[in-house]
Amino acid sequence: MAAEHAAEPGKACPLCSRLVGYRASNAATHADWFNGAVPSFGDPRARLLVVGLAPGVQGANRTGRPFTGDYAGVLLYNTLAKFGFVQGTYDARPDDGVELRDAMITNAVRCAPPENKPTPAEIASCRPFLAARLSSLPRLRAVVCLGRIAHDSTVVALGLRKAATVFAHGARHRADGLTLFDSYHCSRYNTNTGRLTEAMFEDVFAAVRGHLDGARPID
Repeated sequence: MAAEHAAEPGKACPLCSRLVGYRASNAATHADWFNGAVPSFGDPRARLLVVGLAPGVQGANRTGRPFTGDYAGVLLYNTLAKFGFVQGTYDARPDDGVELRDAMITNAVRCAPPENKPTPAEIASCRPFLAARLSSLPRLRAVVCLGRIAHDSTVVALGLRKAATVFAHGARHRADGLTLFDSYHCSRYNTNTGRLTEAMFEDVFAAVRGHLDGARPID
């Protein structure tokens, strides 16, 4: 339970003054939104952890569930469902009844940053929660890093050398019994510009599915 507690900063996390101020400004305009540090979501016995960048201001910051309420969530949850990680039907709201099976979703930074751009200091301040989340999952075998910031923060949290673990879409990296899978972030910008296609995204999760299906079971 201690590891689980350390993995979540609490809704009113005070660590980053700029993000606290941004939360307050959003709450002043949209008092009915979640407007807080968004907790991880999923199966505590997950073998797969998906690490995103940060809550979208009108997505997870509004709904309180990672990747819920914006386009990135549609692509992510639909892809997870295709490869057997979702029970229920995703409907872009936290009360849609969706459950993750053998998977969990978190973010490298738990509070929505202005313009979706956290500072290096904010990423570093939130990294202990990511490290604790990684440590809290006893059956963890695979981590999907959505974008370079998620990749770099995960690499540092795991104590790996960034120079030897370079981000690239579709890349795999081994780390103390884990395999890291890199993907471009499933943002609307990346999909609209063609940087990431649905097929490219699905290829990453097909590789994850194959990896997990071939792994020796863990009790």
